[in-house]
Amino acid sequence: MLVGGAGVTGYAAAILSIASPLNHSFRLNPFLLFESFFGETAMQSVTRGGVPVEVGGDFPVVGETAPAFTLTGGELEDVSLSDFAGRRKVLNIIPSVDTRTCAMSTRKFNEYASGLDNTAVLIVSADLPFAQSRFCGAEGLDRVVTLSCFRHSEFREHYGVALQSGVMAGLCARAVIVIDERDKVVHAELVSEIKNEPDYDAALDALKA
Repeated sequence: MLVGGAGVTGYAAAILSIASPLNHSFRLNPFLLFESFFGETAMQSVTRGGVPVEVGGDFPVVGETAPAFTLTGGELEDVSLSDFAGRRKVLNIIPSVDTRTCAMSTRKFNEYASGLDNTAVLIVSADLPFAQSRFCGAEGLDRVVTLSCFRHSEFREHYGVALQSGVMAGLCARAVIVIDERDKVVHAELVSEIKNEPDYDAALDALKA
C-alpha cells in the first residue's frame, strides 16, 4: 500500500518519530496516532515473566469519558458504573485474587481506601464472586468493592485489558484506572509486567489533583 508515493512503513516511522517527543511531554500514545492516521488499532502487549502477552480492546485515555460497564457483585447482582455516580472511582483491575501480586494490591488499596473521601475502590477480575468474597472475608478487607466480569466479558474489551494469548488468556491484564465524579478518566496505567504491582502513588496523586 502506497500513500502519496510513500509506503505505510515510512509514514508509520514518521508518525512515531514525531510522537516520541510529544509523548514525553504530553503522555500521548504514538500507537493511537498510528490508529488515527490509518484507521487501524495497534495491538497492545504486556509481559508475564518477560514473555509478551497480547492485550485486546481499547485502553482508556486520560481526559476521555470512562466507558459504561456492568459487572457482577458479591450477591450475583448487576453493578454498573452509574451506581457510583457522583463519587470518584478507583478501578484496580487484576487477573485473579488467587495470585500473590493481585492479593497484595487488593490489600494495599483496601488500606488506602480508609483515607479516601467520596471514593469507591473497585477490585475487578474474572474470578467468580464467591472466590472474591471468600478472599476478602478471610483477609478482613471491607473497604473495597469486588466486581467480577465472569459473565460480562465485554468489560475486558471496553477497558482494553483482555489478555488474548498465553496461559492467562481470558483473564484481565493488570491495570489501575482512576475516574472522577463526572466519570472522566484522570489516571490510567496498564502495568507493563503482569507480575509487578501498579504505581500506587500515581493513582493516589490523581485523586489529589
